[in-house]
Amino acid sequence: MKRVFLIVLDSFGIGEMPDAAKYGDEGSNTLGTVAKSPEFSMPNMEKLGLFNIDGVTAKTPYAAPEGVFARMTEQSAGKDTTTGHWEIAGLISKKPMPTFPNGFPQEMLDEFSKAVGRKVLCNKPYSGTQVIQDYGDEHRKTGALIVYTSADSVFQIAAHEDVVPVEELYRDCEIARQMLQGDLGVGRVIARPFIGTSGNYTRTSRRHDFSLEPPQDTMLDVLKEAEYDVIGVGKINDIFAGKGITEFVRTQDNADGIEKTLEYMERDFNGLCFVNLVDFDMLYGHRNDVSGYAKALTYFDQQLPKILSAMEPEDVLMITADHGCDPGTPSTDHSREYTPFIMYGKNLPHGKNMGTRGSFSDIGATVLDYFGLSWNIAGESML
Repeated sequence: MKRVFLIVLDSFGIGEMPDAAKYGDEGSNTLGTVAKSPEFSMPNMEKLGLFNIDGVTAKTPYAAPEGVFARMTEQSAGKDTTTGHWEIAGLISKKPMPTFPNGFPQEMLDEFSKAVGRKVLCNKPYSGTQVIQDYGDEHRKTGALIVYTSADSVFQIAAHEDVVPVEELYRDCEIARQMLQGDLGVGRVIARPFIGTSGNYTRTSRRHDFSLEPPQDTMLDVLKEAEYDVIGVGKINDIFAGKGITEFVRTQDNADGIEKTLEYMERDFNGLCFVNLVDFDMLYGHRNDVSGYAKALTYFDQQLPKILSAMEPEDVLMITADHGCDPGTPSTDHSREYTPFIMYGKNLPHGKNMGTRGSFSDIGATVLDYFGLSWNIAGESML
């Protein structure tokens, strides 16, 4: 029985890429920022080699790291969750997904409004927490949906759970997803339910992402076709629109995601458990909360011994990220950064520096190589 546990620490970048300035992210370094916080402590990741990775200067390198480690370079045109995860799985997106800094075309919104039977508010790039404060009262009075975007390729719909039942909101998102194709094909349509009263609205954990389906096969499809289990934890199933997934479970937060992962570690299966822990990005990176981000990383590190002790002899643990989101910069959006890669297994070498890799897709190639599978996806194995 072979199992790989691939955990994505959403937005945990480790320093600007050479083309960061093109994306407005010159100087971004998520790890460098949060490591200065007194709330930051990652001794277990340190032992695995986090601070031995090329270009990482946040802490002193560990004398005898126990993992295999590398600095990962994104080849895809973008810095989005979707493109990052797709590239990890072997699909490089050469064309950036469309963004809408001036809002979505009125013709599309009119068609959407007619289809869902509700008017639309806002239609601007907006902070997700601020938009519900600014438009929440009008939404509750009129029942109109709050539609907004960001610097990322997203179409987001916020609605109060007492005004628009969550299942209806999900249906509205499915309608939007069907409309937003081609030149309007944003990476994700996101349901953003919220609760509360005027001046005190808060988003709930019942967010749901509706992604484009990957246009080509990824490592998930290769594994599934070879009759391996492909388990998604968190928003993995949403990011891949279910393509290549054999089983999935959604999560409430990082703690729940770690707990669900530990539950899968107690189960017998043969294949990949692909995990996304989103709080780093959603709760702290986008809100420029350095202390909160540092605390979340510290919490993950504190849970890491449980994960390591649950590993079977042939298990492999991989830890990486999909992009950056430096909470110390004025921007509240994702940042174009290198990401870390840590790999540990009882039968793998210790202290092996794989240098700076040419693409996130080397991770997918490594997974497939571990299972002895050939592939037509991008990437070179690190085994």
